[in-house]
Amino acid sequence: MATTPTVPNGQTIETDIPRRLDRLPWSRWHLRILTALGTSWLLDGLEVTLVGSLASILTTPQGLSLTDKQVTAAASTYLAGAVFGALLFGYLTDRLGRKKLFLVTVATYSLATLASAFSWNFLSFAILRSLTGVGIGGEYAAINSAVDELIPGRVRGTVDLIVNGTFWIGGTVGALASIYLLSGHAIGGNHGWRFAFGIGGVLGVVIFLLRLSVPESPRWLMLRGQEQRAEEIVHRIENKISGGQPNSLPKLEGDPLKIKVRDHTPWRDIFANMLGENRPRTYLGLILMIAQAFFFNAVFFSYGLVCKTFFHIPDKQIPRHLLPFAIASFLGPLTIGRLFDTVGRKKMISITYCAAGIVLAGTAIPFATGAAGPLTVSICFSVVFFIASSAASAAYLTVSEIFPLELRAFAIAVFYALGTLAGGVGAPLFFGELIDTHSRLAVSLGYGLGSILMLAAGVCEAKFGIETAGKSLESISKPLQSG
Repeated sequence: MATTPTVPNGQTIETDIPRRLDRLPWSRWHLRILTALGTSWLLDGLEVTLVGSLASILTTPQGLSLTDKQVTAAASTYLAGAVFGALLFGYLTDRLGRKKLFLVTVATYSLATLASAFSWNFLSFAILRSLTGVGIGGEYAAINSAVDELIPGRVRGTVDLIVNGTFWIGGTVGALASIYLLSGHAIGGNHGWRFAFGIGGVLGVVIFLLRLSVPESPRWLMLRGQEQRAEEIVHRIENKISGGQPNSLPKLEGDPLKIKVRDHTPWRDIFANMLGENRPRTYLGLILMIAQAFFFNAVFFSYGLVCKTFFHIPDKQIPRHLLPFAIASFLGPLTIGRLFDTVGRKKMISITYCAAGIVLAGTAIPFATGAAGPLTVSICFSVVFFIASSAASAAYLTVSEIFPLELRAFAIAVFYALGTLAGGVGAPLFFGELIDTHSRLAVSLGYGLGSILMLAAGVCEAKFGIETAGKSLESISKPLQSG
């Protein structure tokens, strides 16, 4: 379909597209869209769990003979690649459209993770993991913006948390696949870890095909003057959901939105908004993202090494200890996600961040003294992850909601990048050094730092958070181009 603007640059249009999308009842159409788009988190969860599960085998001659520090360094290269990918594809998503970029990002991921299966030494593995991260980082920006712009405001919190929670479905798949492939029953021990990376590539290809039928965001199209195409897409959605009777849909509420058409948003406007008018929102998004990034990347990327170093668990059994984390982390958003729409964002984000920090601190103490064995630690961390996964998902939801439409994808990318750089890239390296000391106390202090960050983020949300539950995106933050 042609993408030539039907409204020239600088002209003002009046549109009811946001109101029409927000009034739609939840339907199978929405479910199909989420199946195609929400799987980006599943892929990341798969990657994180695979590396965590395979960490020990990669240090053996059957793997790549990596050192513990090289394993955690490879995890950091993955995250560094994700930072670059988020910034690059985040900007391009706002400039070129949601659909083009979420097809490019999943293709990048699929090719790179397939290539990871053919790594032959640390350098090749680190480079390919970095490229895999580029694709995943781009996914965060392109997908979160597209999902939020297609989902009715009254259920956006619930849907976003469940979609982001699919990270842990990927984690579960990664853990189960690792258990099977590393068992040596189906595939030789020398090659099982290679087939594990192949799983991600195959899933990526399937997801790419599913996304071909997903429409471009009508909200993005209206900004760029493609009013006719946006209208056609919304009309098709309304007909599909209403069974060909759009007059049966709920009445529109509110006033039409006036938009001044622009072919792109200048850098000066982007940073003027984030560092000027919306500076408090910028600080809030930053602390939420840093806290959850440090927590998850520190614990998950290094737990396989913790099991091996302190509990002397064989390599092939390590995925079994990561599996409960993944299951609990998906059940969290699935069971309490609705509360972020009913109780409200501020209360639930504050509660989940603070509760996760408290339970994490409580877990670190018996680990440090040696009073907690592997089963006890796994149970405690499962409780932490049950709570913290909703908190982390809500962080992405927050930064997606509180900034204008023109810079939504880039804002997600910036916060993901800064949070990952500050809390994610350094965390695996930091914990690699702590584990290398063979000191339980040192590792516990690392967990203590994660606890403090989660508590601080919860307090900041309680004081500076913005209540967005049930509101349209345009009422939370007016588009820069609005009249």
